[in-house]
Amino acid sequence: MEVRPILSAMRRNKFGAFLIATQMAVTLAFLANALTLVEQRMAWSDRPTGIDEADTFVMQSEMADRPDDLAARLARDLDALRALPDVTDAYATNMFPLQGGGWTETVNLTPDQKTPTAIAAHYMGDEHALHTMGLTLIAGRNFSPAEVANRTETDVPPTSGYIVTKALAGKLFPDGDALGKPIFVETNKAVPIIGVVDRLQGPFTVATGLFSTFAENSVLSPYRLIADTNVYMVRAQPGQRDAAMKAAEARLFALDENRILKSRSMQQVRADAYRGDHGLIVLLTCICVALLIVTAFGIIGLTSYWVAQRRQQIGIRRALGATRRAIVRYFQTENFMIAAAGAAIGIAFAIALNLWMVRSFQMVRMDNSRAIVGGVIILLLGQFAVLWPALRAASIPPALATRGG
Repeated sequence: MEVRPILSAMRRNKFGAFLIATQMAVTLAFLANALTLVEQRMAWSDRPTGIDEADTFVMQSEMADRPDDLAARLARDLDALRALPDVTDAYATNMFPLQGGGWTETVNLTPDQKTPTAIAAHYMGDEHALHTMGLTLIAGRNFSPAEVANRTETDVPPTSGYIVTKALAGKLFPDGDALGKPIFVETNKAVPIIGVVDRLQGPFTVATGLFSTFAENSVLSPYRLIADTNVYMVRAQPGQRDAAMKAAEARLFALDENRILKSRSMQQVRADAYRGDHGLIVLLTCICVALLIVTAFGIIGLTSYWVAQRRQQIGIRRALGATRRAIVRYFQTENFMIAAAGAAIGIAFAIALNLWMVRSFQMVRMDNSRAIVGGVIILLLGQFAVLWPALRAASIPPALATRGG
């Protein structure tokens, strides 16, 4: 077996072997944690909101002045939007999914509760909200027109029921059916849950921290928010979103030119919301690729240097009958031993680094299997990188090697 001469050769080249092993360990630690972060951010940014994103857009209408008939203007806008031929439905809301920030409320099971049972995004909408967003009602019922009330900053009418997401219902009542159960939101008055929807993502898009812990918790209350800035969610007929957006802008301007309108499709909202995450994914992927390339070239360079130093040894082995395959196997075995040591250190380093990042930066906990997979990648990279110098060593003629030594 060639292990003893390999160990003897590595003892004479301690620095080179240490350098390769260290480079592989650092590469593995960074690679495992970077890929974990990339995987987490990809999964986070791909989460479904629960609404019909393909055919839905949002419109923000801001009045240049503050007229006295805000409620009438809001009702007129909604009637005009719903009457458009390319529009399926529309409603006014206080915020929308992936907005980047918005209303949150503590949700309790008893009045004057010191520690909240849950935290949730607080959406407002009328009886058209579920249909406009395309939400799936899995239990209970929708709001009735009689339950919907106008709400202002100073006037908050009492409500008779809430619609919550399945995630929030499970958080509040993990052992039973949430439908009909009373909860406390905003006030100390108990209000029953009248409906449960499958999913309605909150407006927050940060992947770490407090807001990420209740990203799927949402409560919908039957209010029309009356203010000088209105947010309309509009659902177009299938495939007619862009045409409906243009028609909606023209119609609202025709009703009142003294306003500022801004429209965005939900697909554009998603792209804007996760632009930073996608940039981070591209950056980390490029760094990982560059680091693997640098590591591979480091292995090639050092192995080539060793080959040049051991030309006489290689020539003698060839003269004594060693085949080219044996020479290639020698260098591959040598590299495998160094890479295995680097991979073992790298796995431990990767896990320790991840634990520190979890405590310090609230990063997602890495599955230890990712570090093991990274170790396998490092071993394969080492074998691939050493192949060219090993083939060069095997091609050295015995006579030339002994003469050059």
